[in-house]
Amino acid sequence: MRRLAWAVPTLLLVTFLVYIALRLGTDPLQSYLRTNPRASKEKIEQYKSVNGLSSNYVLGYFHWLKNFVTFNWPRSIKGSREVWPELKDAMANTIRLGTFATVVGVSIGLFVGMFAALKPGSRRDVAVNTGAFLGVSIPPYITAVLFQLVFAVYWSRWFGKTLFPTSGVYPPGHTGFNLVLMLKHMALPMMVVAIQVIATYSRYMRSSLLDVMNSDFMRTARSKGISERQVLLKHGVRNALIPVVTIAALDIGSIIGGLIISENIFAYPGMGLYFLDSFTNGDFPLLMPWMVLVVASTLMFNLVADVSYAFLDPRIRLD
Repeated sequence: MRRLAWAVPTLLLVTFLVYIALRLGTDPLQSYLRTNPRASKEKIEQYKSVNGLSSNYVLGYFHWLKNFVTFNWPRSIKGSREVWPELKDAMANTIRLGTFATVVGVSIGLFVGMFAALKPGSRRDVAVNTGAFLGVSIPPYITAVLFQLVFAVYWSRWFGKTLFPTSGVYPPGHTGFNLVLMLKHMALPMMVVAIQVIATYSRYMRSSLLDVMNSDFMRTARSKGISERQVLLKHGVRNALIPVVTIAALDIGSIIGGLIISENIFAYPGMGLYFLDSFTNGDFPLLMPWMVLVVASTLMFNLVADVSYAFLDPRIRLD
């Protein structure tokens, strides 16, 4: 509860700093004038008033904050669009892609890391380490381009049609929900993200489990006659997950911000592409809600990580 209470002023402070950075970095007024060169003085003053640009940074921030919490959000600079529908769709697309990729990647990564840690120095341990280093070392944009070439360009030459689409959530002009089409469009970006996740978590799990396997309480558990399987699952894996949970919570929180590289390459309309388009246009009304969601999700999942420590290891207490 104390950590939750501290999250509120932290959120306010960080969003205030973000507000200042965006006003300095994007210059909302100049962005508006570039997009609307024929705007009248009345329109310009109205835009400044709605976005709190007529006053200093502190008063402008509180003006923006009041509008934000009351859902009186100003429209976008480009196209005068409502912010929430566009942000909601982008967030849903990113959460869908990020959840699939994270669940697949973490599950496989933890299993592979545990598989390697059971026989350190063996061939399978060397193979897992080599694969993990390759997965971490190859940038996601290289993997994305290679997948597009193999599963779209060359696959079409070999078999007459592409195996997976290379952009979007649905084909152009499609309406309604279609799970099969959606999964086909998500396949390539999901694989790109999952490769990075598998490589990262297999290394974390291997390293953490090796430290735990050599600890005193593991030897004590074996001396009591408990089977090796119970020792591994009840004592080893549970304690090895503690540092992994920290990384997982930070990664899950950061997913809300969007998988910028993958979404950009695959033209996937998620939070990453939303941010790039908004920042390119200097669209202040679109950027601020995005920033708030990213900061809030990061703080929330940090709190989830702290609480999960006590569940994984009762010796840990948050004093």
